[in-house]
Amino acid sequence: MKPDENADVHIASFVVQHRAEAIDAMVAHIDATADLELALRGDIRSVVLCECANQYAVLDRMDALRALPGVLNVALVYHHAEPREALDAPVQTAPDIAAPGVAP
Repeated sequence: MKPDENADVHIASFVVQHRAEAIDAMVAHIDATADLELALRGDIRSVVLCECANQYAVLDRMDALRALPGVLNVALVYHHAEPREALDAPVQTAPDIAAPGVAP
């Protein structure tokens, strides 16, 4: 099924606090979940990125991580949502952006 071009994309990051022995199961879970990525692997804390379709999916991913044996806590650090088409739009560079009342 092709994603809806006008649908929002939700980008989130989590800090996962875990026991050292939980890292292998956590990495396996992240690798098996298409919209999760391990951004930073630590001995007792790791950072996980999530890019999914809606806020409910973000919460589901957090709950699934929290349910893994040895995971102590999952904290949402960042959450951003915008239309998929906006993510594909070109980003203005500094010379294209002028302060109000200032000629470029």
